[in-house]
Amino acid sequence: MSELEAELRKAVRGEVGFDVTSRALTTMDASNYRRVPLGVVAPHDADDVAAVLEVCRDHMVPVVARGGGTSIAGQATGTGIVLDFTRHMNGLVSLDPDTRTAVVQPGLVLDRLQEAAAPHGLRFGPDPSTHSRCTLGGMIGNNSCGSHSVAWGTTADSVRELDVISGRGQRLRLGQDWAGAPQGLREVVDGELARLRTGFPELPRRISGYALDALLPENGADVARSFCGSEGTLGIVTEAVVRLVEAPRARALAVLGYGDEGAAAEAAAGLLPYGPLTVEGMAADLVPSAHVLPRGGAWLFVETGGESQDEARARAEAIVRAADVVGSTVVTDPGGQRALWRIREDASGTATRMPDGSEAWPGWEDCAVPPQRLGAYLRDFRALLTAHGLRGTPYGHFGDGCIHVRIDFDLLTEPGVAAFRRFSEELAEVVVAHGGSLSGEHGDGQARAELLPKMYGHDMVRLFERAKGVWDPDDLLNPGMLVRPAPLDANLRFSVLPREPVDVAFGYPADGGDFSAAVRRCVGVAKCRTTSAAGPAVMCPSFRATGEEEHSTRGRARLLHEMLAGELVTDGWRSTEVRDALDLCLACKGCRSDCPVEVDMATYKAEFLHHHYEGRRRPAAHHSMGRLPQWLRLVARTRTAPLVNALAAVPPFAWAAKRLGGIAPERDIPRLAARTFSRWWERREKAPVGTGGDLVLLWPDTFTEHLSPNVGQAAVRVLEAAGLRVALPPTVRWRTPSGGGEEVTVAMDPVSLLRGRERVCCGLTYISTGQLDRARAVLRRTLDLMEPVLGTAVPVVVLEPSCAAALRSDLPELLHDDLRARRLADRVLTFAEALERHAPDWTPPRVERPVVGQTHCHQHAVLGDAPDRRLREAAGLAGELSGGCCGLAGNFGFEKGHYEVSVACAEEQVLPAVRGAGEGAVVLADGYSCRTQLEQLAGVRGRHLAEVLAEGLGASG
Repeated sequence: MSELEAELRKAVRGEVGFDVTSRALTTMDASNYRRVPLGVVAPHDADDVAAVLEVCRDHMVPVVARGGGTSIAGQATGTGIVLDFTRHMNGLVSLDPDTRTAVVQPGLVLDRLQEAAAPHGLRFGPDPSTHSRCTLGGMIGNNSCGSHSVAWGTTADSVRELDVISGRGQRLRLGQDWAGAPQGLREVVDGELARLRTGFPELPRRISGYALDALLPENGADVARSFCGSEGTLGIVTEAVVRLVEAPRARALAVLGYGDEGAAAEAAAGLLPYGPLTVEGMAADLVPSAHVLPRGGAWLFVETGGESQDEARARAEAIVRAADVVGSTVVTDPGGQRALWRIREDASGTATRMPDGSEAWPGWEDCAVPPQRLGAYLRDFRALLTAHGLRGTPYGHFGDGCIHVRIDFDLLTEPGVAAFRRFSEELAEVVVAHGGSLSGEHGDGQARAELLPKMYGHDMVRLFERAKGVWDPDDLLNPGMLVRPAPLDANLRFSVLPREPVDVAFGYPADGGDFSAAVRRCVGVAKCRTTSAAGPAVMCPSFRATGEEEHSTRGRARLLHEMLAGELVTDGWRSTEVRDALDLCLACKGCRSDCPVEVDMATYKAEFLHHHYEGRRRPAAHHSMGRLPQWLRLVARTRTAPLVNALAAVPPFAWAAKRLGGIAPERDIPRLAARTFSRWWERREKAPVGTGGDLVLLWPDTFTEHLSPNVGQAAVRVLEAAGLRVALPPTVRWRTPSGGGEEVTVAMDPVSLLRGRERVCCGLTYISTGQLDRARAVLRRTLDLMEPVLGTAVPVVVLEPSCAAALRSDLPELLHDDLRARRLADRVLTFAEALERHAPDWTPPRVERPVVGQTHCHQHAVLGDAPDRRLREAAGLAGELSGGCCGLAGNFGFEKGHYEVSVACAEEQVLPAVRGAGEGAVVLADGYSCRTQLEQLAGVRGRHLAEVLAEGLGASG
């Protein structure tokens, strides 16, 4: 243990982490930059913060304050000690509705403050798109704004008082009239009054530099306001008194369509006299599907408020009438507004990929100009992009003249980095020429501080340095930011990654086959750190269960990044740090859909496990559950299911089996079906088969086949009732001319498709445990079996959502060299999709019952559930299914050591929903894991939608 680490452990009550994982998790924020810290401290209170500063001052080690780690300019990274306020100093100390103020700790997430203020009709004004995970301390450090700044200003406008510890350890209470000012600050200001009165541009989003003009006497000598936006370089905030504003009782959202972004930008300033709450802009390139938006190539999102819905709507409609638009819509429904705002909020992640899939990066994320100059600025900005051969799609706070944009810089090669510098220098001059600020929201950090002389001149920057010297004479706090900055092209996080593609098993088609590019997808916006899953969202259940960064999608991506870098994590695929972080990944694939840049941690986990255990002994659970299809087929062939069930019911045998199989002792071993689905099918194969409807192939997945054949039986009944002809996949490998045998014509009927012994398999259990060589062999055998079918137009109906997702996404990515894989993936349909596409005129039975339950996480992430919703509605099954993950997630919840997290995930949404269900409600759970979790934790029998409809057929018949 180093001397620094030992002294910190002795001095503070909070956690001190000098281990590889703690350091790797904080090497980056949401910027292009990477700095490796010596250690991380999670202080319990202000005394801990003071103690850290004292120890670090003695050792001349810098200190960086970090909140949610979503900073765009690199200011939440450091080479010394990182203070993590999210673990302990994250509370709401008090809230006074009468004075409309709240006292908060720096690690408090903004949404938690909003939730506490909402019952009083109040809210905190600034609301960045990262509101679900950014912290108040980070917002103060960056002087964050958000989409409603046209109504409620920046964070500085909402700060009343700050408790701060300076670099020399002084505890100060900052406020107006020089309250809390460190000795010498007033003298600096009094000697530079003329410069401070003339040296700052007048615009609503001027965030760059230190706000020394807030110390002018005519501005109230407000030390707290001047401190905002100082990026942790002047002192450490330990508590803040903030102002709350009255929230409108009702809101309306006018979405205005324009021909292009230039027209939208020109129009934005003209809407401000109507008193909107926000005027946001974005172009079509950032919208995956524009069918929910009015006609146009770019849009303004203009929100209005009122005492009533009618008043809010009237104000929105007045804005529509005043605007010269090509299309418009006004939305008053809160759910509809949330859906539209999600499009805007996700743009910050979506913008990291260009329309063709190539990468784009921050660096010039948030310049701001006077709103009246926005149109002209955008034209010059576009011209500069063209001159440098770059591309980017602007979006952001058009009403404030603040533009966000990710640009396709080449930050991987020396010429590309040099071009990045040239562009940055020229763009800074363009911004200044329009009277703008290099930063309009996210701060200067390392990305722009070097260029501040272009905006303020050298004399003003020297004044910034003098102010920094008063607050922090030892340059202890976040050095290299704002004053005496590191070069904007140094410490780039991409420079440590391997230049040649890493040898991997999956194809990563969206990343050009490059695993490094796949890992680079995570830009750090940290949507995975949301502490509650809103609506149907899934990501990231393990983080919500543990609250630990290493169990978030971002945390795992950071560890993979460091694994590839090889500096901190030095043992590559053998890394125990990466293995341990991935251990609690449920492979729910929620990140694939809920992450704005579609990070697919389930695939990365499978890839890692494949390499980690290559040539090594695997955990028992990989053999017992990873090879589950093999064991269940053996039981079926030997017809020993009754014996296995009987032994599993005897406690000593069950204990031994669970111990040998790496199964959680708290779990019950599921009962096997006495008769498999295929055997049931064989006995009914002589039943009459219709001739008029489409033929569909019903996939006998492992779970339906061996554990819940009743689901398959119900599905057959419903599909046939809908007029479809049902068959099972081939079970014989046909020889073809290409294989040297004679050509065989396949009659597509249940009898001819059944003969033989082999079974198709999606490979899911092998994939989830990283047994990718075995998965490839199983999938190639499956493709061999399915080859006669792939030459027809017959769809493949898969009842188990996880198996359908594996076939649709994992199969073509794992067998990217086999054209048959894509052909099979493209014809995979869910149960509801099959009925909607191949029996569109069929009317399901009216069940007329309420439903509760959970949308399967793989259904949400990969397959989509819109057809299921329409089918439920047609059957009179009323109610919404919850989001999140059931927590069992295939083998995850059964593995030893995962039980508590598994239960915590279930307790988040699905178990409360089921417990609160009314009498007569149907508990829907299409996934076998979901049904098992409900049965074992709540004693409730969940049912597949096919079962419910089959029962309805009986009732109606």
